[in-house]
Amino acid sequence: MRFGMLYELQLPKPWDEGSEQRIVDDAIEQCVLGDKLGLDYAWSVEHHFLEEYSHCSASEVFLSAIAAKTERIKIGFGIRQVISNYNHPARTAEAVGMLDLISHGRTQFGIGEGATRLELGGFGIPAKRKRDMSLEAARQIADMMVMEPYPGYECEDWSLPCRNVLPKPVQKPHPPMWMACTNRDTIKVAARNGLGVLAFSFLDPQEAKTWSAIYYDIIRSEECVPLGHSVNANIAMVSAFSLHDSHEEAARRGEDGFRFFEYAIGALVTDDVVPGRSVLWERFEQRKTANAAKQTENIAKFGNGETSPAGSMTRSPGIGTADEFRAHMQEFSDVGVDQVIFLQQGGKNKHEHICESLELFNKDVLDNFAEGRDAREARKAEELAPFIEAALARRETRAPLKDDEIDVVLASKPRPKP
Repeated sequence: MRFGMLYELQLPKPWDEGSEQRIVDDAIEQCVLGDKLGLDYAWSVEHHFLEEYSHCSASEVFLSAIAAKTERIKIGFGIRQVISNYNHPARTAEAVGMLDLISHGRTQFGIGEGATRLELGGFGIPAKRKRDMSLEAARQIADMMVMEPYPGYECEDWSLPCRNVLPKPVQKPHPPMWMACTNRDTIKVAARNGLGVLAFSFLDPQEAKTWSAIYYDIIRSEECVPLGHSVNANIAMVSAFSLHDSHEEAARRGEDGFRFFEYAIGALVTDDVVPGRSVLWERFEQRKTANAAKQTENIAKFGNGETSPAGSMTRSPGIGTADEFRAHMQEFSDVGVDQVIFLQQGGKNKHEHICESLELFNKDVLDNFAEGRDAREARKAEELAPFIEAALARRETRAPLKDDEIDVVLASKPRPKP
């Protein structure tokens, strides 16, 4: 199993003049440390207008800084908003290609569509059409990264004449493509399109096993018709992450940040929002206090239970000692998860605590999963190879243009005859 880190660049209030600068600097430093310690992926979201929850709107810039300061770790759009209202498909193809050059072939390309009214409404995207818009754009982006020239395309939402979209990525035919998934239905969509899964839901191992079975059954079936020019058969799932030799200290350091992450994304979908006047952290604290008071009342009434720092009756898997985390990771590995992505930069989690957790993971956990990993991945690739070959054969790939089929772009408009 592989391991990654996810960055929303969360920044709960109150803010000061240097708040955004510090969160960006700290995140880059954490990725440099992760590269040094042997983590496999650094993922960054793209969100817009989501105060406190995510200040990472220009992920291609953030990821380029990470790529320039690291040597081995894979650099992932987790995800890039591919609907044309956010980013014209040609601009996405260019950004992915350039990042792959800067990183010397380490880029991962996750696609997504957005879920909140702040984002969808801000860019005028109809919620009922966003999935179709996303997949249509992503397919054309894959063609843009491969075809020379790209023949052009026109649809309801965007158009592009025949152009050679540059630069081309280092990885051929293009970087591995992934899709953000939050439920069983989106798992099926990813599998049918030959895309890797970025599962941004917090699952227990039994549900993860179900997702894995659904996904790989479709990858092996005739339902799989790749959206891109390759198949990326992988499942990545997020987990809370805070490690310490003391279980209690790990919880004190990490539980609030993880609970804020869970709370904030739900609140941004369901609650009214006043732009520029966000109160996410304030409401989270109020909710936590109310939950803690209720749980204290229940403990006094029923005589059992233990309250965590975030006011929850149970501690989050992924937060605890190295031994506890190792057991948690083994459960995911046993049910077919290919990568676990650490949700470490959440809420007000401190930079130094995140770095200490990464050091402890490297010292006491990583080797248990790194040993024999390359051989296991080679066996998996060999087993899936005939299914992937058959899937690619089902793809209706556009034929390259012949020279006489490429329209000349005239230097000027022809002058009318006198």
